[in-house]
Amino acid sequence: MSDRQATVFIIDNDNSLRESLQWLLESAGIVSAGFATGDAFLAAVDRTRAGCVLLDVRLPGMSGVVLQEAMQRAGLRLPVIVMTGFADVDTAVRMLKAGAFDFFEKPFADQVLLERIEQAIAVDTTRRAARARRDALASRLACLTAREREVFEQVVHGKPNKVVAYEFGISEKTVEVHRARVMHKLGATSLAELVRMDLLVQPVDSLRLLQG
Repeated sequence: MSDRQATVFIIDNDNSLRESLQWLLESAGIVSAGFATGDAFLAAVDRTRAGCVLLDVRLPGMSGVVLQEAMQRAGLRLPVIVMTGFADVDTAVRMLKAGAFDFFEKPFADQVLLERIEQAIAVDTTRRAARARRDALASRLACLTAREREVFEQVVHGKPNKVVAYEFGISEKTVEVHRARVMHKLGATSLAELVRMDLLVQPVDSLRLLQG
């Protein structure tokens, strides 16, 4: 595992299956945590850990579908791999359409499951890194004055300094000063870098992009 803190959360009330999955993951060097119910998982999950969720469709109390919805409402974005029996494939497909990463029908091939788990963890790790970069950039953007933010937005949309100056009723030299301050505060060295920063702070569903 590239990320030693990554954890696979197994949610299944079948003790033998849960223990078998934990043994499989341990043999592959993957940290795991098992839960018999969705409530127990929600009460114990560490949001700071990258990883993924192995989720059985049929659970006592809170079903897999309901738990997936609860995770989405709580902003818990761990990729979900659904485990299902033949009779629940339709439900698993609906969960997939609602944002689940993948689903496996029991019984499943261990190696195929392990490979998909690794992919899910990689997606989550990448998404968390992107979120951290967005948060850091958002903090720097918050340091811009109102005028500097306006200039930033005009520049990244390709407007020349003279056009920005005309629209704001200021001199081109003043626009250049604002632009220089923006680049300094954001740590940018080129217009292309400013454009990439603007794209980074736009709302993007990284998981869906990576699932492709």
